[in-house]
Formats: sequence, structure tokens, C-alpha cells
Amino acid sequence: MAFAVAVTDECVRVWSRAAGEQASVREDRRYTPSLYAAAPEDVLTTLRERLAVDPKVADTGFERRFTSLRADDRDRVLRVDCERPDELRTLAREVRCVHEPDRWAPGTVRLYDVDLDPTARYCLTTGTSPVPEADLRSLSLSLPTAALADGDPTELCCDGQRLAETRPADEGAVLRALARRLAARDPDVLVLSSADLVPLLHDWADALGVDCHLGREAGYRRLAGANTYQSYGRVGHSPARYSVPGRAIVDRSNSFLWSEAGLPGLLDLVERSWLPLQALSRSSIGTVFTAIQIREARSRDVLVPWRAREPEAFKPARTLHDADRGGFTFEPDVGFHEDVVEVDFASLYPRIMCEYNLSPETVRCDCHDGDDVPGLGYSVCEDAGFVPSVLAPILDDRADLKATLAEADPDGEAHERLAARSDALKWILVTCFGYQGYRNSKFGRIECHEAINAYAREILLDAKRRLEAGGWRVLHGIVDSLWITPRVADPTPVADLTAAISEAVGIPLEHEDDFAWAAFVPQQTGRGGSLTSYVGKVADGERFKIRGLAARRRSTCDFVASAQRDLLRSLETVTATRRPSVTASVASWPDWSEAPSTPRTS
Repeated sequence: MAFAVAVTDECVRVWSRAAGEQASVREDRRYTPSLYAAAPEDVLTTLRERLAVDPKVADTGFERRFTSLRADDRDRVLRVDCERPDELRTLAREVRCVHEPDRWAPGTVRLYDVDLDPTARYCLTTGTSPVPEADLRSLSLSLPTAALADGDPTELCCDGQRLAETRPADEGAVLRALARRLAARDPDVLVLSSADLVPLLHDWADALGVDCHLGREAGYRRLAGANTYQSYGRVGHSPARYSVPGRAIVDRSNSFLWSEAGLPGLLDLVERSWLPLQALSRSSIGTVFTAIQIREARSRDVLVPWRAREPEAFKPARTLHDADRGGFTFEPDVGFHEDVVEVDFASLYPRIMCEYNLSPETVRCDCHDGDDVPGLGYSVCEDAGFVPSVLAPILDDRADLKATLAEADPDGEAHERLAARSDALKWILVTCFGYQGYRNSKFGRIECHEAINAYAREILLDAKRRLEAGGWRVLHGIVDSLWITPRVADPTPVADLTAAISEAVGIPLEHEDDFAWAAFVPQQTGRGGSLTSYVGKVADGERFKIRGLAARRRSTCDFVASAQRDLLRSLETVTATRRPSVTASVASWPDWSEAPSTPRTS
């Protein structure tokens, strides 16, 4: 059971530590990673003859594996073992760009297990668990951004404490103090403010002749260089990645999961995905979800495609029109409302996938012609689906964690660990739906994405009908949440209605919040209400729930955010003195509408 795995061309080094013992390393020099090729028999025979003389190839052989989630039988595939791990992708590109175009039509050869993380591939192939056996020891190192840019290590802090005792500080004294801290703690995990600390500290140590190594052995290795990227219209910077012998590195500046879930959450996901800690800490949520899927696929003997090969099935124009829609939303009743209740479905989309067995291989299956998906006419196979088998344990475990959290001491250490694990699983559940429609998803399909949305729309409409029949009026609803207010003097209790709806649809509808008042604001253009902007005063405290307003946005300056919050507090003071007379709108806010809620599809 390892906490650090390093894959190089020479060997694989696996570091582990039992409770109460020193860390030890095991070397594996016989490991040869494999990719797989599927094609007609004569093509595979010729391809094997060509690859046998390639110096990058250690061995080849034929095996029988499933090449698709939909496959009923195993196909005969060609296994190609590479001499060195770093050359596996090079070999795959040669097959795709040299061997295939030379003899066969494009797409004749399909490649599998090409772009897996090298450390995860090793763990899955050899059965080496990356889950630490003992509790990990960690050490935090940070350096202010300006000092890092100047290459000045004298401001280095260890666990939040500045190492230098004087100003100006001596670089050698700082490095010697760091060496003593490393020797005393002997950490398994280094939590760095930036991975650029690795070359900076090693270069200074070499220049000054100080015996200071961040790893358990001398030296470090650069895994990838720095680069810039664009995501959702924003340009970001990804720093270089490094590894040191015998310790896992967590780069706080490049780890969303660390900031959201901490070490307990990361370790929970390590156990589910078998991505080693360092690789997982720098991965995106989608990458971690894919790794969990890959582990499940391996357990089913299903190969992982290099390129997604699930084309969209033919549909008539009417089906395209009905299917190409997102979640259901209602036109918000713009204005100021009192006695508002918010209810929402817990993990709606992942629970839909599990409740209705929605998976790429089950939607529009070949085993029967059915009209299972509401409004679309898609059939859904009754055999247990791949995606539900991945999500069901995560949903169950998060529900158990939330139940345990409710009983735990809020100030205790156990509560913090449980919350971190729950948050890690939350992000996986947030991501899983979108990946069904993502063009590069390893195990995704657009029809599955459409079916999930179709069920979600029907569920929200059904909930609206039941709530209105119980004496409530829907002020707003979006995807999985509804805001309601009493329509009659004595409506059916919310608890009774949520229980009935939960039983009817098979997905828990939870009572999220009670508001003394809530305001749904108009769009800046004045054309109807804003779907995602509202503010509410929670009934049992001083807390405001703000969504979409300037005070909530990171781009808002402190002055504007503070002014808006002051205005909200003033509004609460006024309404508190006038209750229950304030029931309609606030005159100073423009374009309040009294129109009833009407559905809108986004």
C-alpha cells in the first residue's frame, strides 16, 4: 500500500510506510506498460509483424477483451508492451499516423489504454494499492509570491511560521533550518504554496553547499513544464510539475481538490480511483471521475478507448427538437415575498442515473423497443448500467457521511475530516452529469445526457403540481430547486409534501431553507426576472442567502459589495418593523412583476 509512486524509463519506485515504521522503497524494473489495438484479423496480424521489429516494443500478444460497454462478447485484440513508459504515446501516434495510413483506411485500427495516467496505470495493472497504510505526515511550505518571483528563499515559512529569525536573513541559515524541520517531521506529503519551490530550494542548496533535500533522497524530477490554458473564456496559468523521491507533493496553487476537501477528501478519492495522491491532487474533478470509471471498467475487463467512439444515433427532427434541451426552469415571480420555503432534490442528476439505470450502454439499447424516457421515446435496458454502478457507492457513502456529520461535534476534528470527505464526493457528483455529454468523455454518450435532462424536467414539473395541489404557490424553480410560498391559509405541511414527492419519484426532496422574506430580482435589461439572482433572509437567524448579486461575485470591489450588504441589512430592518404588512413589492426596486410563475426551458 503506497503513498508515492514514481514511474520512470528505468524503473518504477513505490514508496510505502507501515504504522510506526520508517518509509521504505521497492523498485520494479520488469514493468512494461501495454496498449491494445482492435481491428480485423488480417490487419492485426500485419500490424503485429510491423511492431515486432520496433525497438520501442518489448513484446506483443493476442488477448480477448471487451472493447465497448455495449459489447456482448470479448473481441480478439493485439496487446503491445512498450520497453519504456514514456514511449507508449509515441508508439500510439506512430500506429495512428504511420502504420495505419500506409496500409488501411482511417479508423481501421482502434487503440485502447493509451492516455492513462502512468502511475494509475501501474497501480491498476500490478494491483499495487495507492492507499496509504498508515496516517500520513505532512509539512507545509509557503513563500510569498513576490519572494518567489525574485528567487528569494529567505521569507520561507514552514507550517505558517517564518524560518528566518532575523532580517535580513541568510539563505544558508534558512535552508539549514528547513533541513532540520524535514528531518524532525520526516513528512510523507509536502504541501507547497507553489511547485516552483522545488527547483528554487534545490538550486540554492546546491549553490551554497547546504545538505537540504525536499525528498527522502537527493534530487528532484520535472514531470511537465508550465503552460497557459483557456477555460470558459478565461486564460489561466498551470505551473510546472515536479516530484521528489519518497514524498508526495501537493501544489496548493494548482489543486482545486486540496482547497475544497483537504487531505482527508483527497485520500477518499485515492481509494476510489486508485490515482496516487500526487497525481490526484493536481487533477481536475472530471479527470478524477474518469479515473473512477476506468477502475470500474478494468474490473469488468473493458478496455479504455483512446478517442471517444460513441457517435450520436440518428434522430428525426422532432426528436432532436425535444431532446436538445437542458433542465427545466420557471419564470421567477419578480418581487419581494414573505414566508418563502426552498426545497431541492438531493443530488438530482446522479440519482436519476441510478434510479432509472441511465448509462451510455443502456439508453437506446438494442434488447428491446420501449418508450421509457419521458417525451423522447428512448428505450432503457434493464441490465445494470455501468454509470449507476460507479455512482451508487458514492451517493450512499455521501448520504452516510452527512448523517454522521449531523450528529458529530461541529468543533471536533472528526467533524472536519467527515466534512472534507463529503465535499470531495460532492464535486464528483456535480461533475458526473456533464461528462455524459462531454465530447472527450471516455464513457459518455449524448443520448444518455438527453435522457437525464428529460427525466429531470418531468420530475420538477411533477413536484410543482403536487406542491400546488397542497396549497403552495411556486415562486421560482430551476433544475432541482423550488421556492414556494403559502397560497391558502392552511396549506399541507412541507414535510408531508416532500415525503410524498420523494416516495413518488424515488429521489429525496429536501427542505433546504425557510426565509422570512426572499426577493427575486429583474434582469439588468428589465426583460423578465433573472433566473439565478435572488436574496433571502433566513428565518431563524441573521444570515442572508445571496445568489447572483454583486455582493456575491468575486469580480465586485469591496466598496460595492459592502454597500449592497448594508442595503440588505437596512431592508431587513424596515421589513421587520412593518411585518406582516409588507407582502408585495418594494417600490424602490424597478420592474417588479406580479405575473404567476410560468415554465421556461434553458
